[in-house]
Order: sequence, then C-alpha cells, then structure tokens
Amino acid sequence: MIAPSILSADFASLGTEIDAVAGAGDGRADWVHVDVMDGHFVPNLTIGLPVVESLLKRTDLPLDCHLMIEDPDRWAPGYAEAGAHNVTVHVEAARDPVMIAKDIRAAGAKAGLSIKPNTPLEDHLDTLRHYDTLLVMSVEPGFGGQSFIPEVLDKVRTARRLVDTGHLTLVVEIDGGINTDTIEQAAEAGVDCFVAGSAVYGADDPARAVAALRERARAARTR
Repeated sequence: MIAPSILSADFASLGTEIDAVAGAGDGRADWVHVDVMDGHFVPNLTIGLPVVESLLKRTDLPLDCHLMIEDPDRWAPGYAEAGAHNVTVHVEAARDPVMIAKDIRAAGAKAGLSIKPNTPLEDHLDTLRHYDTLLVMSVEPGFGGQSFIPEVLDKVRTARRLVDTGHLTLVVEIDGGINTDTIEQAAEAGVDCFVAGSAVYGADDPARAVAALRERARAARTR
C-alpha cells in the first residue's frame, strides 16, 4: 500500500494534488496521508479538522490522518466522526491509548498508534492489541524531507513477526524518508503501507511516482 503524504503537496491546491494520485492502476494511491500538527507536540503547524472535512468531500480515497498533537484523547474521535478511514495518535502524547482506540473505532474509523524513532516498541505491545495500524516513524516527526533512520527497521521486523504469528492483527506502516531506495529496505523488513511525501509530490508525475514505489516494494517483498 502506498500513502502519499500531502505534507509535501501544494497546500494552495490540495484537492488537485490528491486528484493527481486518484487515478486507476498502480498509480492510484491506497490511502492519502494527512499530517495534522499543532505546533506543540511537534515544532510545526499544518492543518486541522476543517481542512480534513473539506478533503473528505473532494475525494473518495481513504484519508489516513496522523495526529501529531497534544491531547489526542480529546481530538482524535472527531476525525473519525468526520469520515477519516484511519486515525493515528502518538503513544507519547496519549493519556489513555487503549481508550482512544476504542473511541476512534466507535466513531467509525480504524485506529492507529504511532511511535517515534527512539520509543521502544516492546513497551507498547499489549496496547497494540487494541489497534488496527502501527505507524513506525523513520524520522523525527514534525517536518517532511528528512533522511530515513534505518535503525527503526528492527521495530518493523519485530512487529512483522508478531503479526505473522497471530500475536497482533494490524497493518505495519512506516513514515519518513521513504523513496525508491529506502522503500526496498522497509519492504524487506515487513512494512505493509508506505507513507511517501517528497518522493511523490516532488516528482513531475505523482501517479507515476506512486507506481514506481509500488513496484520497488513488490519486488523487495518477493525476494
């Protein structure tokens, strides 16, 4: 699965930018990744619920909302109620991550849990039993265009083993520094869904970039 991140898109033309990856075939995105930042949990400010609500009216692609915000316990259910497909919160910001997962699911969305590069996965395995998605950050959250941190792939491998053995039931997602080179490493480690920002929206043809990323990931997983 390829989830282009609109953090790297033209914010003045978000609808058009999403349309560019909403066609048919391998160039069609599986999800659209929406980075919500509040300027507190991370040192950057992007968009919030009103923009997400507008995007939901514009596209039929599933929105994957990644909340890099303080107090996700309060705000996350609203994104699910609006119609987001997947709503991801950070374990480092959540007061009660198990209850957040229940609230997101009750509101109609999949629940995702994200961990920063330096956050140990093992501390949160019991919590992950309540989630549908694990988002492993392969850069420090807050800004696009950063370099991939390969050390996080150990967490991906651990999560993949737990999914494959039936101990967890979730999508393993990765976000940060994903391009045609790093996607192969991530795919080999066991990632299911790849968030790519500048690798898609920095290309002349975003749909062709999505197709190229997909092909690299497929090839790596079949080795």
